Amino acid sequence: MSDGFPNKPKILKGAFVEYGISLPPLFVVFQFNPEQLSRSRSVNFTGPGGQVDMQSDEGESETLKTRSANRSNSLRELHQREFEGEDDLLAIRSAQNVTFTEETIAFDIRLDATEDLNEGNAIVGEFGILPQLSTLELMMHPKSESVLGNLVDLLGSDGGFSFTNNEKPPIVLFMWGYTRVLPVNITSMSISETEFNTHLAPTRATVSVNLTVIEGKSVPYTYSKVLKESMSVLNLANITDLANVVVPG
Repeated sequence: MSDGFPNKPKILKGAFVEYGISLPPLFVVFQFNPEQLSRSRSVNFTGPGGQVDMQSDEGESETLKTRSANRSNSLRELHQREFEGEDDLLAIRSAQNVTFTEETIAFDIRLDATEDLNEGNAIVGEFGILPQLSTLELMMHPKSESVLGNLVDLLGSDGGFSFTNNEKPPIVLFMWGYTRVLPVNITSMSISETEFNTHLAPTRATVSVNLTVIEGKSVPYTYSKVLKESMSVLNLANITDLANVVVPG
């Protein structure tokens, strides 16, 4: 039935999709797109680790690390140091030690069976939103604990491929539009079930998830990184805005 808006654009749905083959295959298309994504990354800067060469009693050379409070480890004093013959800021950038952390993402997934119940969906009428909740939970379980996967391996194993040969949770792709397809680890999940049917199956819930992006040379991450850099290139269209920032000489 038409909603009265024939030119209404199609809204893409976010999703979790397991990377790789497994039984059962794990995927959850978000019923409602999260209203907010919280993304975070930190970069830690320290001064260069100082080292001093000292002679032992036997005359052997030893390299001893200086204390973290030592002058050579002080980031503030590094910034105040004079670098002769070099641009100070570029020299400071080269002298600083930098530690990068992975990007983290957090958001809430809302699940609500009301519409499907009104339409007479038999599966939802019996089990509510348990299928979606169960799939989300299995994304944090080791594949080796899969009862169905182990059963298939037992019935059809001939020394070949196994569905349950990994004792670690699956890699999950967080799909958010066509510009972001990110491989992630789900580091935490909190489920709040708020309504139930007569069989006590949940019919409404909020799932809070925290993800860590797996950065590297994988195809999904490389694809997303290339698109991020392309978006940055498009930002050059705003270069004339610099005229409103730089104070005329």
